[in-house]
Amino acid sequence: MTGLPLFPTFVTDMAGSVANIIFAFLAMRYAFLLTKKHPENFIWGYLLYICIAISAFSISRAAGHIVKQLFFLTGNRAVWSVISPYSGGFNTLLLISVSAVTLFYHKGVQAYYLIGQKADKLKCANRRLENAAREMKELNLHLEEMNIHLEEKVEERTAELSKSEKKFRHLFSASKDMVFFCDTEHNLMDINESGLEMLGYSPSYAPLLDLHVIFNNEYDVEQYFSSIQEDGYVKDREIQFRRKDGSIIYVLLSATAVFDEQGTMVGCEAIAKDLTRVKNMMEQLVSSEKMASVGQMAAGVAHEINTPLGVILGYAQLMKDDFEKGSEMYQNLEVIERQTRASRKIVADLLKFSRQTDSARENLNLNEVLTDVLAVTEHSLHLDHIHTHLDLAEDLPQVIGDAEKLRQVFVNLINNADHAMEEQGRGDLFLSTEFDRKRKQVVVRIRDTGHGIPKDVKDKIFDPFFTTKPVGKGTGLGLSVSYGIIKDHNGTIEVESPVGSGSPTGNPLPGTVFRIVMPVAAEAAAVRQSMTVPDKQQPSWKV
Repeated sequence: MTGLPLFPTFVTDMAGSVANIIFAFLAMRYAFLLTKKHPENFIWGYLLYICIAISAFSISRAAGHIVKQLFFLTGNRAVWSVISPYSGGFNTLLLISVSAVTLFYHKGVQAYYLIGQKADKLKCANRRLENAAREMKELNLHLEEMNIHLEEKVEERTAELSKSEKKFRHLFSASKDMVFFCDTEHNLMDINESGLEMLGYSPSYAPLLDLHVIFNNEYDVEQYFSSIQEDGYVKDREIQFRRKDGSIIYVLLSATAVFDEQGTMVGCEAIAKDLTRVKNMMEQLVSSEKMASVGQMAAGVAHEINTPLGVILGYAQLMKDDFEKGSEMYQNLEVIERQTRASRKIVADLLKFSRQTDSARENLNLNEVLTDVLAVTEHSLHLDHIHTHLDLAEDLPQVIGDAEKLRQVFVNLINNADHAMEEQGRGDLFLSTEFDRKRKQVVVRIRDTGHGIPKDVKDKIFDPFFTTKPVGKGTGLGLSVSYGIIKDHNGTIEVESPVGSGSPTGNPLPGTVFRIVMPVAAEAAAVRQSMTVPDKQQPSWKV
């Protein structure tokens, strides 16, 4: 058998084995780089494992071929015969490993894709959870903002409510009119201080009050609540309230009903304005109008009567010359003359009352006027056992006035005091003057210790023709004329009976005091320059 040279075979086998190792490691390196670049990629990882198995198989197989050729070249075939089964077995194991890895590649890829799908689902779920968390976070932020705004709104509304409540409470407590709340049982739930003061009660009495206590008439209570229930309000109703001391005040009452959430009436809220002073002023106005009307009538009557009285008086005086003094006819003519003169005096008083003529005004000292009047009347006072007490202020400012008319006023008041003490047979007359520096007014007081003026009469003493004296002792025009004179001097005249001050014990004094107030000269001049009120309008005066 012709032998062929085996060297090329050896070289080729060894070169192929070396090349197999090199390419296996290059593939393994490339797979490693891919795995490192994409560590999450399952295929590159699986490919790396295959390359590792193939590289191990290539090394084992190539090393077996190289060792085999080296043993053959060196003549150690027997050694190779011993090693070759182990080398072949090892190569077989590596080949089985490569086959197993390759065989399970398909299942691995399926598992990879399945795991990828699951991972995608998990990612989607995670994204949804993240979106939900983000939405929840945004919702939470929105809720926090809403909560902040809500807190701000609550604080703002609370502040507004508190401010409104303070305004209402201030209006309730600071109002000078009575403000009260009551329930349907007529009990007062709350009343302001002005209301308690108007009724004369202290704050401790407030829980004990109800409408039956403060309303003077039970009928008014029923009518008041009936109107509230039917109309829901009461507007400007004039009602009498009863004070704690039993006195009556007149109020103008307005009220509205208060309802609960179900629309049921639970009470009312009301405001009451004191009209007592207004009613007194109205009564004074009515009295002033009555005096003005009577004055006009008196002027007409006086003019009509004055002429025939003059004729009667003249004829009576002429006829007296025809009869002897002391004769019956002469005495009758004297009676006619005396009564005619009395009638003419009444007519003169009527004219003075109805029409105050212009008179010369000058600066006067009322101390001097009172002294002059007392000098004229003191004798008759002493005859009636009346002691005079003069208390005149020093440096009394002057007033502007007519001395004769003011003397007429003082004479009239002193005569009235004399008549008031006539029944008791004695008495004291106090005349005093003072200067009110705060109001810049001169005050004259004339006080007697007589029987006083009854309460039912005191409101009528300045009315014309009103008198309590017996027939023939008074015409009822003296105080009316005096009132007109003081009014014409921009002053006021007031009466008090019994006298409330002046006693050391604080108890009322017997008698009557007339208080005349006149402005000082400078103030009186300013008032007269600014006056535009007609002469017939009456000033304010009180009794």
